[in-house]
Amino acid sequence: MKFQRSILMVIGLMISMPILTLHSVNAQDSVEVETADSIRTTPQVNRAPYVFIDCSFCDFNHIRNEIPFVNYVRDPKQADIHVFITRTRLSRGGAEYEFSFIGLGEFNTISFDLGYTANRNDTWSETRDALNQILESAFMPYISQTVLASVTNVEMDLDDFELEESAEVDDPWNYWVFEAYVGSVNLGLESKKKDFNSRWGIFADRVTEEWKLRFRPYFNYSYVEIEREGKESVESTVERHGLESYAIKSINDHWSVGLFANYETRNDRNIKNRVQVNPGVEFSLLPYEVATRKAINFRYQLGYTYADYFKETIFGVTQENLLSHQLRASVDIEQPWGSVSGGAEASHYFHDAELRRTEVFGSVSVRIIEGLALSFYANYQKIQDQLTLPAGDASLEDILLQRRELATDFSFYGSVALTYTFGSNFANIVNTRF
Repeated sequence: MKFQRSILMVIGLMISMPILTLHSVNAQDSVEVETADSIRTTPQVNRAPYVFIDCSFCDFNHIRNEIPFVNYVRDPKQADIHVFITRTRLSRGGAEYEFSFIGLGEFNTISFDLGYTANRNDTWSETRDALNQILESAFMPYISQTVLASVTNVEMDLDDFELEESAEVDDPWNYWVFEAYVGSVNLGLESKKKDFNSRWGIFADRVTEEWKLRFRPYFNYSYVEIEREGKESVESTVERHGLESYAIKSINDHWSVGLFANYETRNDRNIKNRVQVNPGVEFSLLPYEVATRKAINFRYQLGYTYADYFKETIFGVTQENLLSHQLRASVDIEQPWGSVSGGAEASHYFHDAELRRTEVFGSVSVRIIEGLALSFYANYQKIQDQLTLPAGDASLEDILLQRRELATDFSFYGSVALTYTFGSNFANIVNTRF
């Protein structure tokens, strides 16, 4: 298992260190951790490693409180150790965490990866403590190269980690995980307006190295009523129910095949019943095992669709059988310098190639220079396949209450954020007041 191999690597790096329990040191042996005020008055503090933790979900206050023997900096350009942490949600519940410890400057010969899997029954507090234990242990090879080696020691207890090979697990559920949910039940009441939204459903997932299976019925209901002075009240009911299912088979490190079957009924899109069956194949340019950090994928799907509609469409039909196909290429990169993802997708119907859709999408989140970060997202679609549009004009009420799909040639959404942070390089202080 990757975690076992990685933890042994850390142990190997730590063989030369005293293996003791982390303890409080006497005042004469203490080593201060830098703050902006102490940097000029304590000459030896700069021997403690500067750590930049690159993590979007971590509890930084908890990390600083529990691991006080390193200096935490706010920019990777100032760091001796760049810790890059990613999280992948597991279908059975829980999550898999991957750590990359990247030594910089005087520590550039010490770099390694670790992994940790949190069970679905673990609380966030338990997971947070386990992640801290990994961080604390992994800092030791770096600490051993500093003055702190004589006063800071750690004992690594592998019994604290539940390392289980999938093949050795006696699982009475055979990897099936079921989740029933009632979420986003919202009720809003005003003197002249009522608003209710709800969604509920069931997930049934099974994920192994060879198979990825899902069966998910879902139900969504939305109701709005608006009273008008001297006029009839306006009501809107939107229902969207359906079933999502798929079976994906691993072929090897680069290929997989899948069968997707979906059912949907949705009155705001004029869909009374729609059944879609889509077999497909995916090629991963890089091995799937590195997909949480880097992935370049190409996917092709054939599709059969049966649809019948609440109202006659602009094409003069109330039901139809359709064949289509779709090609998608995507890139996802998660690295210490930031993340980049993007791709393109194209599809059309076989009976009329003019009924097509193309999509281009991308997102970037990078640190350009010290303190300067850029985030960008954009999605553009060229739309020429709105087969479900009902004939006739849309009323103003339909438009404002979004009870009906509107004809369009394109769709665009974009966002951009630019931040610049400057000032003290150090972030060791924890203050939770107010």
